[in-house]
Amino acid sequence: MYLSRVRIDLNGLPREKLFDVMNAEAYTAHQLLWQLFPDYEGARPFIFRQEMEDAEEGRSTKGLPLFYVLSDREPTSVTGLLNAESKPFTPELNVGDTLAFRLRANPTVAVPIPGKRGQRADVLMAAKKPFPPGQRTSQACVDAMNGKAREWLESRAETWGFRLPVTPELGAYRQHVLNKGSGKPVQFSTVDYEGLLEVTDPEKLIDTMAQGIGRAKAFGGGLLLLRRP
Repeated sequence: MYLSRVRIDLNGLPREKLFDVMNAEAYTAHQLLWQLFPDYEGARPFIFRQEMEDAEEGRSTKGLPLFYVLSDREPTSVTGLLNAESKPFTPELNVGDTLAFRLRANPTVAVPIPGKRGQRADVLMAAKKPFPPGQRTSQACVDAMNGKAREWLESRAETWGFRLPVTPELGAYRQHVLNKGSGKPVQFSTVDYEGLLEVTDPEKLIDTMAQGIGRAKAFGGGLLLLRRP
């Protein structure tokens, strides 16, 4: 695997794409990042996460888009458009290691429908639905949504090779609507998680990182970022 930091030369983008990237429009980002793999044909070989870059010493880049990309092959920079700084990603993990993590995920659950195929439902929207419209900004509703978001991650952690020793912090919850040509818009949500995890199965966790967590992985969800605290 390769972990890359990818920066976009905004001067190389047409006006409409520039606005999309600055507004973190996931479908445009997905299309752009595909250009890092020009000779590849097949299933998508990468997952990614978009951030806004902080200022670094000697660089005036604060507020510009930055992408973290995890791929099964080394990406190739695109002159005048995409600059990829890549390194082989071979994490050495042991049972009991405690690591800081960040994750942007699309938490969904399967909802059974009698006589039909089950549908995927947004965990937070499902938690919000029982509240009357006038109470959907109340603290009780917010607490219910946050509780379900944490429960979604905590209840699945062991299947992904880790456990959560402390309750994770929640960041932004975003609703996304992607217009892909003339077809029906794609709608999904993402939640940002941050905290500590403890490794319970190193092999499984490495595989989880390679595959990504949850759905909407083509649109900026699922990349699990780890570091030693």
